Amino acid sequence: MSRRLFNWTFTDVEKFLRKKGFWLGNVEGSHYYYVDSKSHIVQVPFHGSKSLKPKTLKGMIRQSGIPQDIWLDRKNKKKT
Repeated sequence: MSRRLFNWTFTDVEKFLRKKGFWLGNVEGSHYYYVDSKSHIVQVPFHGSKSLKPKTLKGMIRQSGIPQDIWLDRKNKKKT
């Protein structure tokens, strides 16, 4: 079952970005900035184990340059 835009935490986003070649570039307060070799910069807010709001996650998806289908794992699902 795909996660859609709900129940993503800071840790989930961090793991996903690291798998896709991003690394931690900078930290300013509670905001972590992940960068990649294509000069994409993704701002990820850290507020403990709280889930990120869907609108915040959509912004991170847009900043990353990675299609939403890959974030939500739709292309990797097999139809049964």
